[in-house]
Amino acid sequence: MTEQSLKDLNITPESVLELIPQGVSLDALRDKCFVPISRDGEVVTFAAADLSCIVETQLLAASMGASADARLFPPAEIQNLIRGLYDIKSGVGQDTLNAIEEVDDLSELARQEVMSDSVDAPVVKLVNGILMESLRERATDIHIEPYEDRVAVRYRVDGVLSDRYALSKGHQSPVTSRIKVMANMDIAERFVPQDGRIGISLGDRLVDIRVSSLPTQHGERLVLRLLDKTRGLLTLEDLGMKAYERERLENLIRRPNGMILFTGPTGSGKSTSLYAILQALARPQVNIITVEDPIEYDLPGVGQVQVNEKAGLTFANTLRSILRQDPDIIMIGEMRDFDTAHIGIQASLTGHLVFSTLHTNDSISAVTRLSDMGVEPYLISGSLLGVVAQRLVRRVCPHCKKEIPTSGVVLRNGIEKAWRGAGCERCNGTGYRGRFGLYEQFDVTPEIQDAIARGAPMHELRDLARKGGFATLLELGLQAVREGETTPEEMLRVVGEV
Repeated sequence: MTEQSLKDLNITPESVLELIPQGVSLDALRDKCFVPISRDGEVVTFAAADLSCIVETQLLAASMGASADARLFPPAEIQNLIRGLYDIKSGVGQDTLNAIEEVDDLSELARQEVMSDSVDAPVVKLVNGILMESLRERATDIHIEPYEDRVAVRYRVDGVLSDRYALSKGHQSPVTSRIKVMANMDIAERFVPQDGRIGISLGDRLVDIRVSSLPTQHGERLVLRLLDKTRGLLTLEDLGMKAYERERLENLIRRPNGMILFTGPTGSGKSTSLYAILQALARPQVNIITVEDPIEYDLPGVGQVQVNEKAGLTFANTLRSILRQDPDIIMIGEMRDFDTAHIGIQASLTGHLVFSTLHTNDSISAVTRLSDMGVEPYLISGSLLGVVAQRLVRRVCPHCKKEIPTSGVVLRNGIEKAWRGAGCERCNGTGYRGRFGLYEQFDVTPEIQDAIARGAPMHELRDLARKGGFATLLELGLQAVREGETTPEEMLRVVGEV
């Protein structure tokens, strides 16, 4: 099968969109890199990057009442065509760069456009284009950062920030004001931090956007956190754990009472893991209540409470009220202070199963962190069932990976070869596509309970944990490098050498 060029055919995104049945996800077409391009009677012709998607083309053709004829085309051309489909379905008719050129200084016209609902207004097209593009590239955050001579627009994709646009200072006010209008924030107040929320529909995707503004030396800095509701919640199986890791976690979370903590920096997937666990535990016989800030996803069958400190609804106050609601399982979004930790521990000691998160570098450090917050060692030892420290690591792009020699800490651990992505259309030239988790699980055994109660140092707790198969994040990261799942550089960026 020889490779052709879409440039030789009269194929447009509009004509392709007419072929695609309703309900077919553009994300699926993008990920598999194939798309229907024409139909002749009962035969649908597909443009495909390789033969790995033959089954998918046959299934899609069958749903259209036809058979499939798959032909090879350059991946870059197919992805460009699919990008055009996203543009049409999002309602944004111009490329983001064109929209940038249309927005000048904050003239009276631009002031009116900020408040406009028309998708033809240049400011609206620019902001919509940025939102659409960031979602297409699987970004989790958009940063709009004003500096003395420019406004930087950056996307966080797979946990890493990268520059996308450098807007002129003339763009600053209209773009900032437009986003604040969409988020129901006060556009007249520029010197006080604000939070807002945007709910939008881009094509077939429902997206919840949390907006945070911060006054800086050169103007308001905005960060937009993107939560794609269409993707749905992950299950325990979706977390990417190895079979033995999932079995250990399931044994831990099936305990009737006690406290289980997840630790890691912001963006390491703690909330995602907790949501997956609560889904697994939710059933009619169990009363589950959470206290969160913010509530990221709706959990069916779970009572979720949003913290509102301005109204006096703090984590600690909410927890006291939750305990009067006959809960079986409680999830605390974060243990921020002694009061929250103390109430959570007391709940775990009185027959409740409590889940929460902490910011620590590893799992065993959670014991020290609780102690530093003022919790007595005997309370920690009596309540803590286990701690999971996790990190999200970028996965080597499977389409452009190549073997490389190793050095440094990787070579010293007996790993002589690894893999790195060269960069291709599928991974936007980064060499990575998607992420997976590293899960360091610290199970509190009776022996470890005794050690915690007498204030044993961390190295002693680690030695005791190794008897039960404990592995550090570094050891898990090295294993991922050995198996070709990630690169040495990425593993060290996320985990470090210690």
